[in-house]
Amino acid sequence: MSGLDKRVGSYEEALAGLTDGMTVLAGGFGLCGIPENLIGEIRRRGVRDLTVVSNNCGVDGFGLGVLLEDRQIRKMIASYVGENALFEQQLLSGELEVELTPQGTLAEKLRAGGAGIPAFFTATGYGTPVAEGKEVREFDGRKYILEPSITGDFAIVKGWKADYYGNVIYRHTAQNFNPMVATAGRITVVEVEEIVEPGELDPAQIHTPGIYVDRLICGRFEKRIEKRTLRA
Repeated sequence: MSGLDKRVGSYEEALAGLTDGMTVLAGGFGLCGIPENLIGEIRRRGVRDLTVVSNNCGVDGFGLGVLLEDRQIRKMIASYVGENALFEQQLLSGELEVELTPQGTLAEKLRAGGAGIPAFFTATGYGTPVAEGKEVREFDGRKYILEPSITGDFAIVKGWKADYYGNVIYRHTAQNFNPMVATAGRITVVEVEEIVEPGELDPAQIHTPGIYVDRLICGRFEKRIEKRTLRA
């Protein structure tokens, strides 16, 4: 990798520098748009005591769920437990520290972190356990709580197509949390289905400019369906 060319030759190189105790931001929603190969590389590296920030924690045996199997995650910041039985088990046993955050607040925490905004006020969560220990202020007769933004040591992102300058396009609903996550990492790593020459992408279609991307790799994806419903 040199100059504006963000491509790396292996997943090992893509996550070089990831060590125990770091904070990892992961794009995706459920199993849609998750950086599944980068998650697999985190598992292979065996790093531990991670704080992981993502909308949820995958499912049993796939996505971020595989990191729970090897007890690599110390703290999970997410919006819901979902259908991951191991996540639920480790949460209830106290083995895994979990900070549940309203979904819109989590998205704004990441967006604000990427924009260099340290904190913001939101009405969401006021009067609930979400607000415990947080500053409360009143604006125009309504109470708001102060929420700190989120940044991470690494951001792992799944895109559809990119040029090798790191300009990324996401496909349909796989856009979800990926654009916010991409801006909030000290090192942002993006895996995509296709890498093209600079100039081949329509500038109006680019969701994440290459200035946010540090490393780029092309991978193959299973794209597992979370819930398959078949007609009887």
